[in-house]
Amino acid sequence: MTTLHVVNHVHWDREWYRPMEAFRARLVELVEQVCDALDDGRLPSFHLDGQTITVTDVEAVDPGLAQRVRRHARDGRLSIGPWHVLADNQLVSGENLIRNLLTARRIADGDGLATVGYCPDSFGHPADLPRILNGFGLDTALVWRGAPPQHARFRWRSPDGSEVYAVNQCYYEPDVLWEEDGIGRRVADYTAKQRQRAGDGPQLLLNGADHLAPALNRATAGLTHSTLAQFFADPAHDRQGAPLVEGELRYPGGWLTFLLPGTLSARMYLKQANAAAQTLLESWVEPYLAQTAPTAATTGLLRHAWQLLLANSPHDSICGCSVDEVHRENEVRFERVEQVGEHLLQRALQQQGYDTRLYGEPSADTLSLIVANPHARPVSGPVELDVHSAPGRHIVGLRTDDGSDVPFEAGPPVDTPLFCADLDLPPDTRPAARHRLAFVAEVGPSGRRGYQVILGDAPAAGATAPAAHPWRVEVAADASLTLTDTRTGRTLPGLARLVDEGDAGDTYNFDPLPGDQATSPTVSAVRHTASTVRQVWHIDAALDIPQGLTGDRQARSPQRVSMPIRLTATLWAGIERLDWTAAFDNTADDHRLRAHFATGPADHWSADTHFSVLHRPLSEPIGALPTERAHEAECAVAPVHTWAAAGGVGVVVAGLPEVQGLLPAQAPQIAVTVLRATGWLSRPDLRSRTTGAGPQLPTPQAQCRRPVQASVSVALDTGEGAMAVTAAEVRAPLRAWQLRFASPVPAAATGLAVAGAMVTAYKPADDGDGAVLRLLNPTAEPVTARIAGLDGQAVTECTLAEQPVVGEVDTAALQLGPYQLRSLRLR
Repeated sequence: MTTLHVVNHVHWDREWYRPMEAFRARLVELVEQVCDALDDGRLPSFHLDGQTITVTDVEAVDPGLAQRVRRHARDGRLSIGPWHVLADNQLVSGENLIRNLLTARRIADGDGLATVGYCPDSFGHPADLPRILNGFGLDTALVWRGAPPQHARFRWRSPDGSEVYAVNQCYYEPDVLWEEDGIGRRVADYTAKQRQRAGDGPQLLLNGADHLAPALNRATAGLTHSTLAQFFADPAHDRQGAPLVEGELRYPGGWLTFLLPGTLSARMYLKQANAAAQTLLESWVEPYLAQTAPTAATTGLLRHAWQLLLANSPHDSICGCSVDEVHRENEVRFERVEQVGEHLLQRALQQQGYDTRLYGEPSADTLSLIVANPHARPVSGPVELDVHSAPGRHIVGLRTDDGSDVPFEAGPPVDTPLFCADLDLPPDTRPAARHRLAFVAEVGPSGRRGYQVILGDAPAAGATAPAAHPWRVEVAADASLTLTDTRTGRTLPGLARLVDEGDAGDTYNFDPLPGDQATSPTVSAVRHTASTVRQVWHIDAALDIPQGLTGDRQARSPQRVSMPIRLTATLWAGIERLDWTAAFDNTADDHRLRAHFATGPADHWSADTHFSVLHRPLSEPIGALPTERAHEAECAVAPVHTWAAAGGVGVVVAGLPEVQGLLPAQAPQIAVTVLRATGWLSRPDLRSRTTGAGPQLPTPQAQCRRPVQASVSVALDTGEGAMAVTAAEVRAPLRAWQLRFASPVPAAATGLAVAGAMVTAYKPADDGDGAVLRLLNPTAEPVTARIAGLDGQAVTECTLAEQPVVGEVDTAALQLGPYQLRSLRLR
């Protein structure tokens, strides 16, 4: 006999069509009602939406009510987690998802943490989610958007071979139990529909909806009230006989099952801020704290920074599909993460002997710098920073710690006041000169290297020979680039061609206009500068485009604006990549701007996901428009974490996650979205989605009338391992700091070194006992990694949840299978 498991729940978007505090006030009311109903038996059990942040939000204003939640969780009547927040798990990093699950375990402290990988409302599901869930002892997942509609139950496998048993809830029909009248008929219709989808196995009915208190109807008394854990434990599930589905879940859905791909590019500035904040914590703060035995206060600040960042990870937050007030608060949270992270990094550098506080009388003869490498391999990379000297001085030389001269590029001095203060430094302001300094540094694995700036009375004599580079760049009239490798004669035209098109959509979906003509910029001036360090093409262009849409939203308006765009293309000495940037003030509405990179012949394109590489087919810009109500057009834009490649051309796109492999008539292209401007949270009149996806509310700030800056790097070595290395060095480049005035030039130092694998995490252990080092094989072939620089630390293996794994660890020859992760505890 088929069992219908009724799970009482709420889906709680922490912020969406209201800001967080307005929703929190209602959350407290709802949680109080739920606890009362659990107390008196009107509710046998309740699922508090899979995220522990609901508990901490309540705890901040009513600690007693939070204790009631924890008591019900301990007694098994209420489940929380397994996540701290229900993140959009495509737009955040894999390490972000791991910190999310670790934070939930710490907050729950054993009280009723859910044992199901609960993530039904994400706008698609990444290929690596099964392995992440497995790393925390979870072998089941409840999914919806993006799941293959033909499968109600399936085995879902990550590229590394990890598997979970997944249930595709499909649209969950929250109205089945809402009203008592007709409830028997609605339940019968629901079970018949589920039997048609899933056969005779157990059925799941979620009794609840977005931001609604549970329906406590007497008519539900005869139903089987259950929990998600009980539903998945039902022996009638045929796990072994379930079909196998591999890779990401971004399948076109059916009725009211929207993938909402426009959220990959709505309010792109949020995605860029998130990428920067993740890099700061993952690549800089955590590794430095792992080396310095953090105090309780330092640990608390790191956790605080992560919780601020996680609070911006839910799909209605990072996806940019909420009211404007929400995203103004998101920006402030990102700024707070930066403030905490930079403070922790500064203190960690001080603890290692590098005082970066510019206090006292500015130097007139020499300045000391420290350049740090966040990667566990040697890096030669560009460095740019502002340095400060006494007024009237010029940079005339640069030397390494061993006295070797280094080519450099220095801007003219600019007089500026220099302020500094700290706990041990009384506030002080001194007159100073600010100089922009650029050079290429070479730093050992996880290392620091000292440099000395030489000052003089007059500018250094200009270098006559520009930086030699095997690549040559030409600029076309439409501001696109042609790259030629002079060694091989290979020529690549059509790189970084900006293409603008109208968009009648909303924050959820791009909606093309019939008959719209795409527009590219026109170049007005090109200036080429060359030094011993780099060559730069400075391009002034203008984009002449319609100001917005017509009143009926059926076409672009006849009024036009000319939008100046400042572009640069840079080749650094000794570095085989082309760095491209675009900067402009967006003064138009309802449009999408993408950078197209033409490639060589290709039938697919590749890109990294959290810990793997996916291969996707080239496609038309958008699929057939739906003709039935409540359906969505297939749109092949896809989430990319740091790089994409096709036809021998690779692009690094950290912070620009919406990418598409296009197959136009002329040649394959990789299209990277730079900007998508729209003025509505949701609309019901789109061509690409034939009903609303949320409240029809205006979001004028989603038009992104603000300064826009985007960067993409081009590489020609497009193997998986090579692209992983290039992308890592672009995402987390070398950083440099000027040291306190009169500081000596520090000697070079190295640290952790890893050959044959990538480091995705080097962090203090969550329980405070040592550190955790996580290694990744970013390729489809097995590799052997070698680890050095551990200074006699004991090494054992652990899970992603940082629980011990039995077995020996050979740091001199650590085996990693295709796309495999291995986590090590260092003590």
